[in-house]
Amino acid sequence: MMITPIVQFGTSRFLQAHADLFVSEALERGEALGKITVVQTTGSAERAGRLKALAVPGGFPVIVRGIVEGTEIDRTQQVTSVARALSTASDWEAIKHIVATEAEVLISNTGDTGYAIGSDDLETEIPASFPGKLLILLHERYRAGGQPLTVLPCELISRNGDTLKAVILRLQSTRVADAGFAQWLETHVIWGNTLVDRIVSEPLDPAGAVAEPYALWAIEAQTGLKPPCTHPSILVVDDLTPYEKLKLHILNLGHTVLADIWLKTGRPQDETVKAILKDPVVLAALLEIYETEVIPGFAAKNLGNEATSYVALTLDRFRNPFLEHRIRDIANHHAEKVTRRLADFRAWSPDVGMPKLTAIIESR
Repeated sequence: MMITPIVQFGTSRFLQAHADLFVSEALERGEALGKITVVQTTGSAERAGRLKALAVPGGFPVIVRGIVEGTEIDRTQQVTSVARALSTASDWEAIKHIVATEAEVLISNTGDTGYAIGSDDLETEIPASFPGKLLILLHERYRAGGQPLTVLPCELISRNGDTLKAVILRLQSTRVADAGFAQWLETHVIWGNTLVDRIVSEPLDPAGAVAEPYALWAIEAQTGLKPPCTHPSILVVDDLTPYEKLKLHILNLGHTVLADIWLKTGRPQDETVKAILKDPVVLAALLEIYETEVIPGFAAKNLGNEATSYVALTLDRFRNPFLEHRIRDIANHHAEKVTRRLADFRAWSPDVGMPKLTAIIESR
């Protein structure tokens, strides 16, 4: 089996149409570090078929559909960047060896509550949480010589690299009493702050996804950071804040506003984003929030022009005629999303009145 310098935690359709696709395209140009080992962290039996299908020799399909500058895009690409697909439930020793000796970059996308640690997380050989598993794997690497490593979390959490680092350091102080390891985590692990942006609306069976053409992976620059590949959708930038705020508080905020309407008004269970926006009452409600609360909030931070442009882009993406982006999927973990996407925006720009967003926040 070939060496895989990229190790990915998570099997989500998002990663299949984002990092996996980017690396696959870059490999064709000779601009990637190498192939990927995908690690399933949950032990979910329902995802066993997907895990196996991710690493078949012919790859898995990603269908990209949408409108780009007035031109219709509808293409299928085979993603062949995944060399291995393993599970922490059955392949723990192999995963420890790969992270200790092969990995140069770790990628994660473990869901909205992926950094949560349970009260009994430290009591088992294989911790239940992703941070618990990651701590053990990083300790194996440290014990194997401790070569530098870049960690690129893709969870939609502000300053996700800093946040994950803080979680790991707190966990280390409890579970691994090793001052040298603690210092290594600070000096030899690059914890990258990142922002990802792509609507991936549907999974394909057994693996693959349907996604829009637009894609962004913004990574905050720092000394020693190593991206997994070179790609037009990967930007290494000095400041993530504008990218983060625009995406989180316009596109994601809009999704959560639509999900809130859907949850409260008994709309069709299979309703999609493009379908709900054909309702003039719903569209008017979303536009009013954007125009009277969101854009003024950004303008107060000297980002009004950027917000106006991003709102227009977002509405085009929402109306993508090819995507079946179901509201029920967006509505998962709704309360947490209201906090992060709406309440945090109100706190970020407190001098702007936001009565409609406040009503949604207070009704959680």
